[in-house]
Amino acid sequence: MLTAIDIAKQVKQKKITALEVLERCLKTIKEKDAEIGAFLEVFEKSAASQAKAVDEKVASGKTPGKLAGVPVAIKDNLLYYGHKMTCASRILENYISPYTADSVRRLINEDAVIIGRTNMDEFAMGSSTENSAFKKTKNPANAAHVPGGSSGGSAAAVAAGMVPLALGSDTGGSIRQPAGFCGVYGLKPTYGAVSRYGLTAFASSLDQIGPFATAIDDIELCFSVISGHDPKDSTSIRNPVYARNFDLKNLRIGLPKEYFIRGIDGEVHAKVMETAKNLEKSGAKLIDVSLPHTGYAVPAYYIVASSEASSNLARYDGIRYGLSLKNKNASLTDVYKKTRGAGFGSEVKRRIMLGTYSLSAGYYDAYYLKAQKIRNLIKGDFESAFKKADVILTPTSPAPAFKFGEKTSDPISMYLSDIFTIPCNLAGISGISMPCGRHSTGLPIAVQFLSKPLSEYAVFDMIRTYEKSL
Repeated sequence: MLTAIDIAKQVKQKKITALEVLERCLKTIKEKDAEIGAFLEVFEKSAASQAKAVDEKVASGKTPGKLAGVPVAIKDNLLYYGHKMTCASRILENYISPYTADSVRRLINEDAVIIGRTNMDEFAMGSSTENSAFKKTKNPANAAHVPGGSSGGSAAAVAAGMVPLALGSDTGGSIRQPAGFCGVYGLKPTYGAVSRYGLTAFASSLDQIGPFATAIDDIELCFSVISGHDPKDSTSIRNPVYARNFDLKNLRIGLPKEYFIRGIDGEVHAKVMETAKNLEKSGAKLIDVSLPHTGYAVPAYYIVASSEASSNLARYDGIRYGLSLKNKNASLTDVYKKTRGAGFGSEVKRRIMLGTYSLSAGYYDAYYLKAQKIRNLIKGDFESAFKKADVILTPTSPAPAFKFGEKTSDPISMYLSDIFTIPCNLAGISGISMPCGRHSTGLPIAVQFLSKPLSEYAVFDMIRTYEKSL
């Protein structure tokens, strides 16, 4: 599979057509996806129309966009007009998007080809893509292991070479964790850098859209396209000013002690430290930093995220759209109970109940308000750490991808697989997962770079310089 940058370049130079690129991707999907299960639907007809339009633009002498002819897969919680969008849930099984998400629109405006929608944990609630109502997605590195979640389909599609780029969403690690499990790059942008308009809401104060790719240059290219102010999203940043040019020489890289004392797999720890030492050899300065409230991140996150989910998912009531189990004699309460009972999976129900309880009278102060106070403390931890360090280096996950069924009976164990990614979302900062080697099992291992808000391009520069030094 060519990189996105190479595809766009060759399409512009007429060395290959967008239709030929699409046909190659479709061929790979047909060969591999029956085993991997990354896609819920492939948009062959509309993708072919888009590819032909790109070729016609090139043939007529017009200048095509940045992503000329590049096939892109989108997570099944992003709206794309006239196409199905189900959030991998029975409650939206036949829902057709009435408009297009801003991030997808920006891709199309730059002549990308939207090739299909990828599998995910239902309503983005999960860390393994085992919670999809329709299928399980397998890790391309080892089919007995999960691809991570909730954006497991997007990560697997890129890792298997089916597409050069894919979009996912990250609420507590749902881009970075599957990217790490599958051995590709995954970016969770600064909160507000990418519009959430057209992203089905899970936890509105935490959700962010970001790309998967096999090369840092492709991550940067995609981010440059999908980011930018959107008046339709009230949390979208106006006139963002990005930090630039992190010089690896004398760059201060923080190692948070709290991330290296909690049950990390020995080989993961060794690979992360190897990366740190290589950065030091390239001129960076390693320093110890502390993020003292890290241990409270997971419980705070699951109260905040579940509370917001309880509110956001109240719209799926069997009345307005989606699944509706009603009859002439049913009361409104009966419709609610039957529709939501049959339409939502167990993990979604668990989080709705947790969130509703946390927001209920008598418990709001004890749970939700306290969780928000912890969130502020975690944000303060990062602000203090970034006074000493330019970038923070951590493992993406405590261990490589786990096996199917290994954590499904123990939700707390599943939640803890995101312990290193969740704080980033609570603080609203930028995070990117980068492959750093292989475990003795053959599974990928990844590191995570956390940085100040709006420092994505500086981190891209740093990673590029680091890779060249190797």
